[in-house]
Amino acid sequence: MGSLVVGYDGSTCGEAALDEALRLAPALGDDITVVFGYAPPGPWGGEIVEHEEAIEELGEKVMGKAREQATKANAEIGQELLPKRAVEALVEVAERKDARMIVVGSFGEPPLKGVLLGATTNKLLHVTDRPVLVVPAEER
Repeated sequence: MGSLVVGYDGSTCGEAALDEALRLAPALGDDITVVFGYAPPGPWGGEIVEHEEAIEELGEKVMGKAREQATKANAEIGQELLPKRAVEALVEVAERKDARMIVVGSFGEPPLKGVLLGATTNKLLHVTDRPVLVVPAEER
């Protein structure tokens, strides 16, 4: 039994990634862990604590949405909220779980189709040694 690690932020991209993981996991015999990293993207001043608390609260709401999506698919998921940037959180969980792959979403239909990936997805492709499945988001 393996593991799929899913980057999830509640967006259509995250929903598409989780949908694909929910579709793949039974055939592969894998469990699913949904990851939300909530560290701020850059240097911050004194308001950092309030910012982290607000993002962590958002993460809790997002994870509730992921649980609902999994319940509709009659599946169970593990969840991890980490006080790290998204890429760092995904790589850490994937390594700890020895994940088969990391599943993330891409943007929908950008004006320059095929050229634009989200910053997290783009960076992830360059820093992990695990396979990354990039799932295109659909309009929902």
